[in-house]
Amino acid sequence: MSLNISPTFASPQVAAQDQQALKKVWENIQPDSCPYFYNFHMHTRCSDGQLEPEELIQQAISIGLKGLAITDHHSVAGYFAAQSFLEQWQQSSKPTTIPHLWTGVEITSDLLGTDVHILGYAFDPKHPNLQPYLHNQVSSPKIPQAAQVITAIQQAGGLAVLAHPARYRRSLEQLIPGAADLGIDGVETYYAYSNPKPWQPSPKQTKKVKELSAIYNLFNTCGTDTHGSNLLWRV
Repeated sequence: MSLNISPTFASPQVAAQDQQALKKVWENIQPDSCPYFYNFHMHTRCSDGQLEPEELIQQAISIGLKGLAITDHHSVAGYFAAQSFLEQWQQSSKPTTIPHLWTGVEITSDLLGTDVHILGYAFDPKHPNLQPYLHNQVSSPKIPQAAQVITAIQQAGGLAVLAHPARYRRSLEQLIPGAADLGIDGVETYYAYSNPKPWQPSPKQTKKVKELSAIYNLFNTCGTDTHGSNLLWRV
């Protein structure tokens, strides 16, 4: 399912931080929304991915994505490179539809004594409260508390999401309520835990996550968690 989300390249900061547009998309996310319409979890060479940001955007355009976010670990360098490429692409007057690009990041943090990944979206990438977490390293020498990360993302005008909740040492039945208690906005509901090709969300985990997201009134998101050279699967 796709929505008509038109990027505003006359003011890229507005497009990147358009929280209401992102909420509208998430309210309508379905199991088949990813990877051909929306993808909110992808990595570039700016962290631990194989694609240059420009290559990622070229693939996104080729696939026909309506909207996306690059979620490099502790870095927004990929976002800035992709934003610049999209602006140049539009100015070249190519007829291809251009996807809406939101800011994104993936930050390692501690939740209930377990290392988890918090995804941030539609935030001001230059906000001072977020800078301590944007150190451009895949891993952190000191793991911050999830409460601090969630608060920083939201203070920067963004939305915070618990990534792949069924991949951690603690159960999703513990982690999702714990994250909800800290004020998290959403959870990565549609995720392919066994890396199938073609990509599709794992039915068992999806069912459990959706049940909990409904209880705690959280947004459902989706993403391939691409680290390789193809946006249609994880590696």
